Amino acid sequence: MLLLLMVAAAAAATLRLCPLARAQPLCRTHTVRTGKVFHTRQRIQGDRLYFSSMTTRLIKHPCKKNVALYLGRQVFLTTDNFESSLLPFSIPTSMQVGTPKVTSAHFAGPVLLLVLNQKVYIYDYEVNSWNASVGIKHPVSHLSGDNCCYSGHPSCTDISNSVFAYLHGDQVSEANIYFSDSCGYTFQKFAYERQAELAGSLGGVFYFHSLSQVGLLLIDQGKAMFCYSDHPVNHSFGLPFDYNGTLDILITPGQKGILIFWFEKSLLVSWNAGQLVDPVEVKEGRQIVYSSLSEAKVTIHTVAANENELAVLTQENHLYYGNLGVLSRSLVKFADQNIWSQEAALMFTNVGMLEILTPLPDSVFLAFDFQKCPVNIQAILMDPKLQVDVCKVELLQGEFENKMYTIDMNSALELTALMIPRPGMSPVPLVMVSNPHSLGLQAVIYEDGYTYDGNTKHRLNISLMQQHHWGRADPNFTSSIRRPTMSTITVDIANKEISCVDLKPLTALVSVGCDLEKKIVIQNEITACYNGILDPVALQDNYSYVIERWRGGKFKEVVEAEYVLLEVNGLFTYTYSLTAGTAFCTAQPQNWTTILEHAGDKGLFAWDRENYVSCHTDDNKAPLRWPDVPYQILGGPTDNKVVFDQRNGMYIFFLSIVDPHYSYCRLETSFSVYVYGAFPMSVIPQESTVFLLTGAILLTVWLAYFLPKLLSTEKGLRLKGFWVRLYGRCRQSCACWQGRR
Repeated sequence: MLLLLMVAAAAAATLRLCPLARAQPLCRTHTVRTGKVFHTRQRIQGDRLYFSSMTTRLIKHPCKKNVALYLGRQVFLTTDNFESSLLPFSIPTSMQVGTPKVTSAHFAGPVLLLVLNQKVYIYDYEVNSWNASVGIKHPVSHLSGDNCCYSGHPSCTDISNSVFAYLHGDQVSEANIYFSDSCGYTFQKFAYERQAELAGSLGGVFYFHSLSQVGLLLIDQGKAMFCYSDHPVNHSFGLPFDYNGTLDILITPGQKGILIFWFEKSLLVSWNAGQLVDPVEVKEGRQIVYSSLSEAKVTIHTVAANENELAVLTQENHLYYGNLGVLSRSLVKFADQNIWSQEAALMFTNVGMLEILTPLPDSVFLAFDFQKCPVNIQAILMDPKLQVDVCKVELLQGEFENKMYTIDMNSALELTALMIPRPGMSPVPLVMVSNPHSLGLQAVIYEDGYTYDGNTKHRLNISLMQQHHWGRADPNFTSSIRRPTMSTITVDIANKEISCVDLKPLTALVSVGCDLEKKIVIQNEITACYNGILDPVALQDNYSYVIERWRGGKFKEVVEAEYVLLEVNGLFTYTYSLTAGTAFCTAQPQNWTTILEHAGDKGLFAWDRENYVSCHTDDNKAPLRWPDVPYQILGGPTDNKVVFDQRNGMYIFFLSIVDPHYSYCRLETSFSVYVYGAFPMSVIPQESTVFLLTGAILLTVWLAYFLPKLLSTEKGLRLKGFWVRLYGRCRQSCACWQGRR
């Protein structure tokens, strides 16, 4: 049974290059040549693009595996992984780019962004259309961004849509940085806090989604370091590292925070979004030959990487390969073969499959062919001459692999993984999160039976929760709870052998933010009244509404967070049972009047978790000047209630949960209340009504007693005769009037 489990947030170790001998050829070349059976006249429409660097780059779309861009003396865009001859990439002359020199390129979701002549242009390769970006007012030279391939979740889409544009080498304090959340179609000026205080030149701007931080690379006197935008890592810089030459920075796919820095004489790697950056060591066998690649006296021509693998091609015809696993970072140098040329580029076509690509001009046709030299990494590593240890693990799997999850406030996520080691081996699994400031974890491993051939199965149970709610970390370590964040969770094997080509780390992206499947439902609740226990008077005081939370159509909990109500038709014939004073507010509470004054076009949606400030916390600095005003917040620590006026009719309420510590979502709903049985308000004051009614009753009692006595006296008889005669005359008058008719 495995008793040791290492859990790490992020680790940085030294990458090692291991030169080993090999006689067998690395690969056999073949040429891709299509569409050239008949001699047809071809023309290149527009200005032909070219790359500014003397070395080549090959940029693959992380999500669309067949889409790639080759950058060299010619530029090629493919949608079939270079399986057909291609014309050099060009831009229409109508775009008026001037010098068509490409200094930077980036795939942003469904489009390709290019920096040409210090301006950004957009090419939609699906509909073959060009556009110029809007909003950039200063020269730019570089683009940076990332792509999320997990799902159509809005947080994932936001990653792909986010792009930075900047001028490399500008003084940081005065640099003009632009940001786009629309795949580069429109940019706006990006305001970086404390930018004016920073010294040095700008080496890059990056959105590290694995850490939920914007990082600026500062270069000063041959040293470079990252600074970050948000708490808690904004209070310090990343560790400085040597910066010689102009480093090209590659963000590997998968949002794991792995960065590769390289130029012709240097190769550096960071596994934690630039907080630690280490040089690559050269190792022969178990001995370190060089402490950095620059000491090896090689000239790097190009670099390729995918989620878990890295390859380096040098001008000396050296090819290096390694995995990007945790604590097992060694590169193997394959045997030398005549594979380098000025136009050669590297790309991974699949796990363990590397391809050396070289464009070939045609003396007859304008379209270029492509020479491909595929390298089967697994087959090469099986050669006993390389003395590569066998992989200690037969299986590592989990249902969460390559998926995206959401953890809202006060929520948790449970994941499981299965590991089956080789017989007699004791590999150590590691569970890591890229953003420990936001996401906390707990992992337990245990034996879970045996395979058919007798191997022990090990089950790994992983519990994930927002770091703030674990209660284990200092507040100075955790991210702000009010800010949505992201983190990647990775399950890997410590010191994994380089032969474990097919044993990929298990990776999932976790969004600590709004759970879109969550909603609230209003239900009325009449407890004992249904059973006839309470009388009608008590019924009036016992009727209440309960706010319930639903996820995926299933009841989760009764919401007890703070919320606000507003009648949508403008009726204000209701008030609240508590005032600011009786609610024990220490500051003046917010109310709908002040909120709507600054609502603009938001209307009902103006009061939410983003702008709510509780009157019971020290964050609210407004002094309590009017303690007798109604307290308009319900739920939470108070027992506040809505009190209706004496009015029959329908009320339609808009409800918004404003507690910022309950959910990252804007939880809102509408519901109606019908009030009936309320007596109309009296026009006459209540005191006058009681006085008159009492007087009338007393007068009636007095007359009932006095009149019989009065009729028995002489005066009473005369009065009685008067009324008899008056009655007789009235009858005669009525008879005469009827006769005339």
